[in-house]
Amino acid sequence: MAARKASKKTRKPVKKSPVKAKAAKAARKAVKAARKLVAAPKKAATAALKAVGNGHGLPKPSSKPFGQAGKALDGVRVLDFTHVQSGPTCTQLLAYMGADVIKVERPGVGDITRGQLRDVPGADSLYFTMLNGNKRSITIDSKHPKGKEILERLIRHCDVLVENFAPGALDRMGLTWEYIHKTNPRMIVASVKGFGPGPYEDCKVYENIAQCAGGSASTTGFREGPPLVTGSQIGDSGTGLHLAFGIVCALHQRNRTGRGQKVLAAMQDGVLNLCRVKLRDQQRLAHGPLKEYSQYGEGVPFGKAVPRAGNDSGGGQPGWILKCKGWESDPDAYIYFITQAPVWEKICDLIGKPEWKTDPDYATPPARLPRLKHIFATIEQWTMTKTKFEVMELCNPLDIPVGPILSMKEIAEDDSLRATGTVVEVDHPTRGRYLTVGNPVKMSDSVTEVTRSPLLGEHTEEILTKVLGYGAKEAAEIMTSGATTAPEKPKAAAA
Repeated sequence: MAARKASKKTRKPVKKSPVKAKAAKAARKAVKAARKLVAAPKKAATAALKAVGNGHGLPKPSSKPFGQAGKALDGVRVLDFTHVQSGPTCTQLLAYMGADVIKVERPGVGDITRGQLRDVPGADSLYFTMLNGNKRSITIDSKHPKGKEILERLIRHCDVLVENFAPGALDRMGLTWEYIHKTNPRMIVASVKGFGPGPYEDCKVYENIAQCAGGSASTTGFREGPPLVTGSQIGDSGTGLHLAFGIVCALHQRNRTGRGQKVLAAMQDGVLNLCRVKLRDQQRLAHGPLKEYSQYGEGVPFGKAVPRAGNDSGGGQPGWILKCKGWESDPDAYIYFITQAPVWEKICDLIGKPEWKTDPDYATPPARLPRLKHIFATIEQWTMTKTKFEVMELCNPLDIPVGPILSMKEIAEDDSLRATGTVVEVDHPTRGRYLTVGNPVKMSDSVTEVTRSPLLGEHTEEILTKVLGYGAKEAAEIMTSGATTAPEKPKAAAA
């Protein structure tokens, strides 16, 4: 081995020609490039797997059990300038989802609904408590110099401002979009208004006006009667739901753009969105009569607009509200019954009319149309021998679509609704226990805890110190300066 090593050392290096050297260098480059090409798909695949694994930049999936990883809107702070129903509905939904909602109220007065329809003397009304749970309350005099400073700090510290004032009210307070956006470019300013841009945008709108302007009232009620508004608050609470959706979308977009924006939900627009099937029927009417409406079967001609159709089903299947056992003394002993075509034969057997299955006057949907009144009257003779819940028990296994007319008393006492958190009992320090509607949206990893509504100004000191950063001494001075308290009434002159 030693001899071989020695001979290796004494071996003279062989000189390569310039041409061969260039060729070798080119070959090395080609091999290197080929290796890169081979490695590229592997790197791309690895990057793709990483992207899938972390959700394109999102954190890795939480290892905490579902329901224990915080709430959906944790970390979002909402400045709540709302009152009455539409705005508070929106902000309460955001609060249910984990947002810190700070309700700004006038000192000594607060939201007007605190005293409206009051049933317990000296306590906030159910009108207020049921729409303002899970929030904090701060009282501010917006005309006081220190009050203006506090408002500016709140704008800087919040993510969303929600208001449902009359048109122009926020601007008159000095809180224009330009001012807010300059103070906090990330702020989302969300508004409920009666109408969108147009000839009516400056008009004040309330629940029933929205139902009328949005097309609901004209299509509700019986054909022979006047338009009717519905007991469902589709103008107020319905618009609040739409606005909450818009806010969450704006928050998501802000993650990409870094800036806030204006969000508008007009009550007329919200009602129309919920009545879209009637706009569908308006267009169909131009091509002929609406054959699923009972008036077609009765031979009553249609006009130029979608008519009121009583309790007709809006889904193209004939339906009606029928009496059940006990209807004479119980105003809610009724059930909604749909004669859906696929289960027609089962209906015939159930009500004791098996001959209708083959009778040419009843066997097909077109044949049944002119006879709907008689058909439903016959079915009603059967439902009147059963309670609405017995009808449900008999029809559901047969896939016959029926629904009981549930009273508010029955809903309030429904154990299943309480078990799911749809109806919640809350304790209040001045009015005692009361029922409220819990979060209508259920999420598997964002569990809602429903808490009571705040007392007027209950969290003023807490917000001043823990949110806005005022020291304890300065906060105490603010609270005695008149910026957060109602002005003292002038004393009566001595006699």
